[in-house]
Amino acid sequence: MVLIHGNGTMIQDFTVSGLVDQLAVRHRVIVFDRPGYGYSSRPRALWTPRAQALVLEKGLQQLGIGQAVVLGHSWGTLVAVALALQAPTLVSSLVLGSGYYYPTLRADVLLQSPPAIPLLGDVMRYTISPPIARLMLPRTIRKAFEPMPVPQHFHSRFPKQLIVRPSQLRASAEDAAFMSPAAMELQHHYRDLTMPVLIVTGADDQIADVGRQSHRLHRELHGSGFILLPGFGHMIHHSAPFEVGQAIERAAHSGVALSRRRAPTR
Repeated sequence: MVLIHGNGTMIQDFTVSGLVDQLAVRHRVIVFDRPGYGYSSRPRALWTPRAQALVLEKGLQQLGIGQAVVLGHSWGTLVAVALALQAPTLVSSLVLGSGYYYPTLRADVLLQSPPAIPLLGDVMRYTISPPIARLMLPRTIRKAFEPMPVPQHFHSRFPKQLIVRPSQLRASAEDAAFMSPAAMELQHHYRDLTMPVLIVTGADDQIADVGRQSHRLHRELHGSGFILLPGFGHMIHHSAPFEVGQAIERAAHSGVALSRRRAPTR
């Protein structure tokens, strides 16, 4: 099972949530830091979802992985879709969590993008961007979890200091800038996906509009499965790790995703 994180996060987004431990009881679980996140490098290039998917595909080949269930979360859903399109024999099932699939105008994207601008962005990332990011981080994290509270394990174990490093600020800004253009390009290829696709989202997601993103993809992708988690926000793998883990298990074992609505079990 391969887990692909979203914008601004890293491997620990999955490890501290408990999702990796839950899945590792029965499966080999692989989590990558996408280029520029955590301790990975990000050479100057156009790091589109397709470019990042190519790096992950090569990494999985080096690890000897022939087939995998792939979960993408948030911005990582774009990479997961790109990986499934370019390596359909590698991706046996696709699980898309809290995703962004169709281009929309978003104020937060405009605010996050300036550090990606060449020269000007370099100056910002080593001067004003880190302290501004530190000031905004608590509110950003709260919004990602709303309407649920931020869990204690995230407060105590997630390495927030890595988020505000100049290198990761560039990666996050570039991903924000590429998000709408990437969705604009990929949306024409969703129906080319040949493997089972299961879409999972929190019904009260404050980051990705559920109706304009997850619901729309489910309607347009014939045969896709859909799990809606009432009361949960964007960070479903932290707030509802059991439900997300069960969705991934379902994708791994059933081979076919069936539509349903699921209430949270707490």
